[in-house]
Amino acid sequence: MAKTKYKYNPHTLTYEKIKLSSWEKIRRALTYLSVFIFVSIGIVIISYNIFSSPKELMQAREIEYLKDNYKRLNKELAETEKVLRDIEDRDDNIYRVIFEAEPVASSIRTAGVGGVNRYNDLEGYVNEDMVINTSKRLDQIAKQLYVQSKSYDEVIDLATNKELMLASIPAIQPIPNKNLKRMASGFGYRIHPVYKTRKLHTGMDFTSPTGTEIYATGDGTVVGVNKSRRGYGMHVEIDHGYGYVTLYGHMSKFNVREGQKVKRGEVIGYVGNTGTSTAPHLHYEVIKDGKKINPINFYFNDLSPEEYDKMIEISSSANQSFD
Repeated sequence: MAKTKYKYNPHTLTYEKIKLSSWEKIRRALTYLSVFIFVSIGIVIISYNIFSSPKELMQAREIEYLKDNYKRLNKELAETEKVLRDIEDRDDNIYRVIFEAEPVASSIRTAGVGGVNRYNDLEGYVNEDMVINTSKRLDQIAKQLYVQSKSYDEVIDLATNKELMLASIPAIQPIPNKNLKRMASGFGYRIHPVYKTRKLHTGMDFTSPTGTEIYATGDGTVVGVNKSRRGYGMHVEIDHGYGYVTLYGHMSKFNVREGQKVKRGEVIGYVGNTGTSTAPHLHYEVIKDGKKINPINFYFNDLSPEEYDKMIEISSSANQSFD
């Protein structure tokens, strides 16, 4: 209950009750109300800046939870990337080597994903860097997994055809040991018998009497039956597939025709002394992906370890070739 207020009247020497007009009452009420509203607003503002609402507290906890999960996810992504790199390394350096396939180019494995605006919808947030980086890593892993999957599909096809490939790769001597007089010259730089200059000898020379049988060293298709008075003379070329081609030079007679399918061990011709040759012998070459390589590595089917070591010793000597 409001207190009654009085004021002293010096004329009557008495206290008289103060009576407020209606306007005074309204003005005072508005003043009190304004002060109350102003103080309330101040309290609300201070509370919002100092204290968090229950909803804000819940949102803050959710943000921290999500940030922790992103950190955990990035650690797991790092482990996944490490495992994927190991799988890619084994694929390139073991599986594809076994089946004589070229490794997958690193530019293909690490190619970018999507376009420049792929992550636009993730921009504009407080933690956008973390979210975008994680999304990029996930996309990159998905791309690498796809490339690896396609690579394994190819390896599976190669494994399915392994038996055919093993039958096709050159793996025997073109002339058996029993018919050899000696292995005259190996792969490497030798003195040319005619020009007497040091020259790369791109095959191996096997000396044997004219007319000795020459065998295909692997399954394949005859792609060349050539006659020449120079160079390789009468020679045969066989395409074995898988990037392999073999050449048999200085023959005296052919036993195959161009386009004919041949099997390993089949007689394709006979030793001679045609072309640029100084004595009856067979010049034998192995070509892989267009590059001439040392045939010494392709006699594993019919030489013992001792015979193989002996052949390496003889072929490595810097003697004079027969062609």
